[in-house]
Amino acid sequence: MKLVVQNESIEAPRRTRGRPKLEDVAQIESRLLEVALQEFLAEGYGGTSLSRIVKAAGISKTTLYTRFSSKEELFRAALQRQIDNLAAVAALRSPKGKLDLVGGLRAYGNRTLEISLEGDLLQVNRLIYSESARFPELGLAAAERSQSGIDDVSIFIRTCADADGIPCRDPQAIAEAFIFMLRGWYVDMLLTNRQVSVRQRQRWVDTAVQALVAGRAEW
Repeated sequence: MKLVVQNESIEAPRRTRGRPKLEDVAQIESRLLEVALQEFLAEGYGGTSLSRIVKAAGISKTTLYTRFSSKEELFRAALQRQIDNLAAVAALRSPKGKLDLVGGLRAYGNRTLEISLEGDLLQVNRLIYSESARFPELGLAAAERSQSGIDDVSIFIRTCADADGIPCRDPQAIAEAFIFMLRGWYVDMLLTNRQVSVRQRQRWVDTAVQALVAGRAEW
């Protein structure tokens, strides 16, 4: 049996009796999150039905609620899975293992904006901004995602400060300023629906990093 989700043909898994194996559990959850993401993108958060998701995923409601207690929790998990798959935090690590504050921030900023301006993540962000007024839980999910980025960058800044012998009194605040500089530019692009070239994106990231690092002595 094949099911179609947003013009994609997905083979429904065959049900077997007994307790599923660990690999089967992982496969079920992965499929559930993929189907859920496509449903959210196709129908919007408010228009998404959990009943339709379980039917498309070929699972029972019991299986769904065993893993996710609500639509909000399912949305957050689908969003986090998308972010984890893109792994922007890896950009902070130098391929040669050498710490480089400016290079790491540039790489992180470019990777974060690059993946946020294309594909499913762009559509998810549009969904969040269009429906968060009616569904505050979407705003909370976006805030949690921002905080995760702040935490990652904060650790990187603290590590660079120790390695360079340049004290940083509040790496969390510096990381917060950097993430919000990136997000402010991104939201402007999102709301105006402008096409952004690689060069434009890189120029903005360079400007943000330079502005941030210029005050490093006061960190």
